[in-house]
Amino acid sequence: MSSNSGKIKKIAICTGGGDAPGLNAVIHAAVLSAINRGWKVLGIRDGYNGLMFPENYVSGGLIPLTRDAVRGITSLGGTILGTTNKGNPMSFPVRRPDGTIEEVDRTDELIRLFCLHEIDALISIGGDGSLTIANVLAKKGLRVIGVPKTIDNDLDKTVITFGFDTAVSYATEAIDRLHSTAESHQRVMVVELMGRYAGWIALNAGMPASADVILIPEIPYDLAKVAEKIKELENRGKRYGIIVVAEGAKPKEGTISVVKPKEAGRAERLGGAGERVTRELEELTGREIRTVVLGHLLRGGSPTAFDRLLALRFGAAAVRALDEGQSGIMVALAPPTVNYVPLMEATNRMKVVPLDSDAIKTARDLGICFGD
Repeated sequence: MSSNSGKIKKIAICTGGGDAPGLNAVIHAAVLSAINRGWKVLGIRDGYNGLMFPENYVSGGLIPLTRDAVRGITSLGGTILGTTNKGNPMSFPVRRPDGTIEEVDRTDELIRLFCLHEIDALISIGGDGSLTIANVLAKKGLRVIGVPKTIDNDLDKTVITFGFDTAVSYATEAIDRLHSTAESHQRVMVVELMGRYAGWIALNAGMPASADVILIPEIPYDLAKVAEKIKELENRGKRYGIIVVAEGAKPKEGTISVVKPKEAGRAERLGGAGERVTRELEELTGREIRTVVLGHLLRGGSPTAFDRLLALRFGAAAVRALDEGQSGIMVALAPPTVNYVPLMEATNRMKVVPLDSDAIKTARDLGICFGD
């Protein structure tokens, strides 16, 4: 964590990675807090693309963010600035003359562009990837404040990230709805939720929605154990079952389900975890099993009141941090307050579900099977 002196006149805001409910609320709070300090605010379109490739935008890659521009956006899902998970400036894909792709570091170029536009500081709203980039920019001299965003809740050093509560609330309601149709048809239903490498959504939605089985990345599963659970339900007279599967869940001695492997400038794309469980479990049990994939539905829609409030607190705190001379930090929730943590610490490791957590213990006490 470092401190920068110097009067701020103009700041920029960018949103990167996957979208999440509450992004617009952060923008709203940050813009009003900055304007109330006499600062000008610019929004960068689509991560850093608006700064690096302004020619791709009819009205330019930078958006003046005024009071009018952010009026009424707190309740809106998505982000008015746009976002992207391609073209990481730390490892930007460039095609060579021979047709091969190489990754180059363009962060020095980014720093020059911030200077060219006389931008004194940046508020970067994103997950581990976006905040890792923000940390590099801070080390190279740009004044940067990070705001943690991910529906997966896997960012370290903050109790919770905005977007998570909305995703869990929607997933819980969806699973609730599946109980009635599963019982009516005496079927087993497999519900695949987002959660690439951490099972926070699956665990926090599966428990309150009375799932029978929850499969998360932190606990490699044995489908024979899941089949035993389905048989146990049958023996108790329950002819249906609900299985919640995080997209990053994997079998013991197996690997995660990948739709598209990692390529230059882009992470691997997961998918098919629920279908795999369904296919293999049908063979083990002889039961009719159906799959529901909620996928990007968890990212969309209006944020809950909790996520709106948290996002507003984060946006205002980011501006306060700049006003106090901070840089290279992330605002984080440490109930009952929002505090500052070094970006390096926040992006050093992923926050996964602890196997000895109260939530895991509670689920086991309730008889929920984790496939282990």
